[in-house]
Amino acid sequence: MPASPDGGIARLLAIMARLRDPDGGCPWDLEQDFSTIAPYTVEEAYEVADAIDRGDLPALKDELGDLLLQVVFHAQMAREQGAFAFGDVVDAICDKMVRRHPHVFGDASFADAEAQTVNWEAIKAAERKAAGEADTSALAGVSRGLPEWQRAIKLQSRAARVGFDWPDTAPVIDKLHEEIDEVRVELAAAPSPERDARLEDEIGDLLFVAANLARHAKVDVGGALRRANLKFERRFRAMETIAAEDGTTMSALSLEEQEALWARVKRDERGSA
Repeated sequence: MPASPDGGIARLLAIMARLRDPDGGCPWDLEQDFSTIAPYTVEEAYEVADAIDRGDLPALKDELGDLLLQVVFHAQMAREQGAFAFGDVVDAICDKMVRRHPHVFGDASFADAEAQTVNWEAIKAAERKAAGEADTSALAGVSRGLPEWQRAIKLQSRAARVGFDWPDTAPVIDKLHEEIDEVRVELAAAPSPERDARLEDEIGDLLFVAANLARHAKVDVGGALRRANLKFERRFRAMETIAAEDGTTMSALSLEEQEALWARVKRDERGSA
């Protein structure tokens, strides 16, 4: 039997309401509030991204369900407080998508995707103004709840829209070298609370410029770092396997021996590519 058009959302809402029912509901679910559930919401979004990165559609189906549960959980808690319900969430996003796509649901037209993006941001600014927000900065609306690397990209992109940006990657690379030199200076200084604070600032600047380089190169920072993590994990696990086959462990090897294993694993990967 084919799935219902709504995917059984009414059943999910009923399950969530039952879990939160003070009379016989789940003790753990009843103890939660918006702040305690928020970390799970973020985690499930990352699980969705991971399934997509792995190209695992069955896992994506499951992870999207977990993410949907987070939305339903928050909506149920809001309904209990008389703030809003799941239907209000759906209506709000439907209205927003229609409002932000006048070229699809209205008579507007744009020359290209860039022009559409400019209009999208103008609509968002008008929405913030209508909501009573007084912040008129080009950086207004960049959430502080984003992962910091993602927030860095958004801040840089917003500044670029008003012309505050490097023209290409060359000056960004120059700036990257400058920031590395400044980190070296702080690392060479005598340890102290003040030096530690400066070192944190300089490493933060270095990471910010690295994110800017990725933006200019049109490389997704999160995707690039995720692939780097996966590559490191794959190679390190291969090193552990080789060490075990030789009757030893990584911790028993010297750094030079470990680096030799790392080089061997890299050679093996290139040879099998």
